[in-house]
Amino acid sequence: MASTHTALYYHLVFSTKKREARFDAAFRIKLHGYLGGAVSGLAGVPLAIGGVADHVHLLVGLKTTHSLSDFMRELKACSSKWVTGELKRKAFAWQEGYGAFTVSSPDLEKVRLYMLHQEEHHRKVTFKEEYLAMLKRGKVEYDERFLW
Repeated sequence: MASTHTALYYHLVFSTKKREARFDAAFRIKLHGYLGGAVSGLAGVPLAIGGVADHVHLLVGLKTTHSLSDFMRELKACSSKWVTGELKRKAFAWQEGYGAFTVSSPDLEKVRLYMLHQEEHHRKVTFKEEYLAMLKRGKVEYDERFLW
């Protein structure tokens, strides 16, 4: 093959430290806008961003040159600093880890809609239930001692 062709999409999930409910609806709009700009600034493509008071979901396209761990470290670091400045309270922090799940091109719209309807989804399902289901669906091995 004379050239390289890729379609690398990720569903990223991460929570506030201790899963504290820190984001009201108005702030989430600003946060999602900031996260989209930060993803672009890191040379990613933001396709959808959603979430509720204690966690966020991002659907992003990344290049083959991206290191997922470096991308997440930089995204969480810059957004933590931004949230701290915006909330003008004690320092804000995200949880230590994150979830990253690959998304196939045919599933992008389904995942995008899922992210945009997080408030409705979380009227029925807790974040813990949601995340455990994502791990199971993705066949990701985990030790529950290190999830929460």
